[in-house]
Amino acid sequence: MNFEYNQKTKDLLARLNAFMDSHVYPNERLYHEQVCADRWGNPPIIDELKEKARAAGLWNLFLPDSEHGAGLTNVEYAPLCEVMGRAHFSPQIFNCAAPDTGNIETIERYGTQEQKARWLPGMLDGTIRSAFAMTEPEVASSDATNIRSSIVRDGDDYVINGHKWWISGVGDPRCELLIFMGKTDPQAPKHKQQSMILVPLKTPGIEVIRPMTVFGYDDAPHGHMEIRFENVRVPASSILLGEGRGFEIAQGRLGPGRIHHCMRLIGLAERCLELMCRRVSKRVAFGRPIGEQSVTLERIAESRILIDQARLLTLKAAYMMDTVGNKEARAEIAMIKVAAPNMACKVIDWAIQAHGAAGVSQDFVLANYYAHARKIRFADGPDEVHRNQIGRLELAKYAEAT
Repeated sequence: MNFEYNQKTKDLLARLNAFMDSHVYPNERLYHEQVCADRWGNPPIIDELKEKARAAGLWNLFLPDSEHGAGLTNVEYAPLCEVMGRAHFSPQIFNCAAPDTGNIETIERYGTQEQKARWLPGMLDGTIRSAFAMTEPEVASSDATNIRSSIVRDGDDYVINGHKWWISGVGDPRCELLIFMGKTDPQAPKHKQQSMILVPLKTPGIEVIRPMTVFGYDDAPHGHMEIRFENVRVPASSILLGEGRGFEIAQGRLGPGRIHHCMRLIGLAERCLELMCRRVSKRVAFGRPIGEQSVTLERIAESRILIDQARLLTLKAAYMMDTVGNKEARAEIAMIKVAAPNMACKVIDWAIQAHGAAGVSQDFVLANYYAHARKIRFADGPDEVHRNQIGRLELAKYAEAT
């Protein structure tokens, strides 16, 4: 196997790293200050850096096989996504942030020409953002067939009723669109009951109740909102692909979304390992630098091993997605979706420990990054669901052999 990135990726990687060094890392503190000053506003530094990124040709890098993006394969995009993940807020600077990436791909892949014309220009231009409304508080949403929200045809419209939460991105003042998943036919076969529909956020009947917090973090201005939908009416032309196709769309949407989370978490873990190494090199305890203590050296070494293992598994999953398709790569996608968040949690936890009490304070990003990594163990399916899938696929190999 050839582990070397191709020249196209190397060139983009060099430009992206230079951009991060020149514009992103130096503005991290300013970004957080602007968010604190206006919790649910639009930090001005983001728009400033987005213009620079667009001018530098570092825009919509996530879109494969598209006239609107860089046309990168998953393998080519992986190291770029990793670099963007080193600062939690930076993917949006390059218009490569979730959930917009998955929503753009969903509309481009499954939307009608009318739907694409209405929504894609603003999303691809970065002037509007979007959210994905699937998770519900009343049911175990790890099983998407549990969803209770309803989408009912009424003449030329659909009427939507439901209760959703953890709807990431709705806090952003630029958020204008929801992709809503609900049931159009509760009597249909199990995986044909659900549909997806495009819902403008300002449609009457949508009530944003509150932002959910992750270990006390509200993740403003992005946010993870609880929302109620009461008799929300949208044109019938808003349905994606047709009634009963929601589960199918979800499977197509979540594969790339899952691996993108993993790519970014590898970058986040790399950044935290770097912070840990710099911290322990300068701090002295019991007469010598903390970095010379055996327990610290072991944690640094183990972090290096875990990060590289996760990266290789991510690249394998990306390679299979590129060569045999998402369905055939489902075991590898599930494996990395378990491995990467658990790896990141462990590495960040060790970095926090190396920083002492400062590591859990607001003066460093580590506590916030830990909260984010721990959250990803639920996002796009919890560990338990992916482990069950991996186990069933592994057992099936031997069932077929006998």
